[in-house]
Amino acid sequence: MKILMLTSETVPFSKSGGLADVVGALSGALSSNNEVSIIMPLYGFINTAGFRQDGEYEIKMLDKSEKVEVLSRQVENVTYLALRHPLYTQRNGIYGDSSFSPYSDNFYRYALMCKTAVKIAGDIQADILHCHDWTAGLACYLAKESRLSCKTVFTIHNLAYMGEFPRYDALSAYFRPTEKMLSGTGLTKCFNMLKTGVEYADAITTVSPTYAREIQTREQGCGIDELLRSRNSRLYGIINGIDTEEWNPETDAFFKDHFSISDLSGKAELKERAQIQFGLSVEPQKPLIAMISRLAEQKGFGPLLEGSPCALEQILSSDRCQFIIIGTGDKRYENKLKDIAMKYRNISVNIVFSQAMSHLVEAASDFFLMPSKYEPCGLNQMYSLRYGTIPIAHRTGGLNDTIHDISEGKDKADGFLFGNVYSDEIVDTVNRAVEFYYSDKEGMKACIINGMKEDFSWTRSAQQYEEIYRKTLGGNQL
Repeated sequence: MKILMLTSETVPFSKSGGLADVVGALSGALSSNNEVSIIMPLYGFINTAGFRQDGEYEIKMLDKSEKVEVLSRQVENVTYLALRHPLYTQRNGIYGDSSFSPYSDNFYRYALMCKTAVKIAGDIQADILHCHDWTAGLACYLAKESRLSCKTVFTIHNLAYMGEFPRYDALSAYFRPTEKMLSGTGLTKCFNMLKTGVEYADAITTVSPTYAREIQTREQGCGIDELLRSRNSRLYGIINGIDTEEWNPETDAFFKDHFSISDLSGKAELKERAQIQFGLSVEPQKPLIAMISRLAEQKGFGPLLEGSPCALEQILSSDRCQFIIIGTGDKRYENKLKDIAMKYRNISVNIVFSQAMSHLVEAASDFFLMPSKYEPCGLNQMYSLRYGTIPIAHRTGGLNDTIHDISEGKDKADGFLFGNVYSDEIVDTVNRAVEFYYSDKEGMKACIINGMKEDFSWTRSAQQYEEIYRKTLGGNQL
């Protein structure tokens, strides 16, 4: 199959979040059996060394035509097609100069990307145009309007980010929206790029089976749950993979005390190293719990930190465990965590983002806490399981699909799940995990081994995407 990915960001050239990792890794996995290309904007910070000129397009907008140059570069088996235009090259960021200040012309910028992508898809006779997230949603409609022979697949990475813009922005891109593309009512109606992708794609995917069900509910459907329910025969959830070379406890580049299923001794060494490095007392017999996260409401820091004493303080007050928290985000949560760290000696709070710290702490810890309110897929629980660190998590989205609760028995269990993100449920589940650590050493080891045996490689996910591509090309209903 000839597969053309469309994305606003992708490793190794541009990244603001997990979308870039997913597109790059999925494309690499698919390239072993397919011809894969990725269309991306050529932002100003991207080094053009190794790219070559590969053509140009005149794209009709409202009051003029925009000239978009296409540069190409091969990286391993994947061809990257970079769109060069001042709207991309003369900007410091991807969506804005910072995450708090999006560019005012983002609709125009990504409409230009979508229009160019559809031209390319037609020229190279792609079989599949795979559009990722709101920035690429318009391409699903344009492919239909242009009567391309290729089929479109639209992936929702996080429904909360929909790409909503004033209706007159569509006119500036020489584009008249249909009612299906709008969200809101009355004067608040606006153009919704993600909704457009959902409406017109031949197949829709999202990043876990549970999340695919959750977004069809009123609670998590962000106002388009009815539309998603109407298209559920073409809606599939596929768990993201992880980079199993980077995240490998036997070869991890960030530490030397490697370990494996057959020899876990390195994990104990790393625990001692982490306790020393993060200013905790060296107590090998005491469970070490980690959190590596954006400090945000979505990640469950509200119920974890609100109240007095808050849930985290209730856990720490027993002095039966230690905590290491790494992350940045909402200043309210940063300040509350700093205050807690001043009061309790069994917690280390680190307001920083560090790959080296993340790898060490994932490997060194006994448990990993993820009280996310919602989690489309999640990656840290997969890193944790691979590193023999038992997740304690809310039963939502990808967390539900990748973690087997302790109730499933010693042959399968590899984590602890709770049903609601309430303070008392977080406290009760953490306390239950800590008690399990002290009272059932054989059970702990079984959980560790079960988790380390799980296959989270991209190969499995790529095979599922290939199946959807084939069904879509065959005209079969998903």
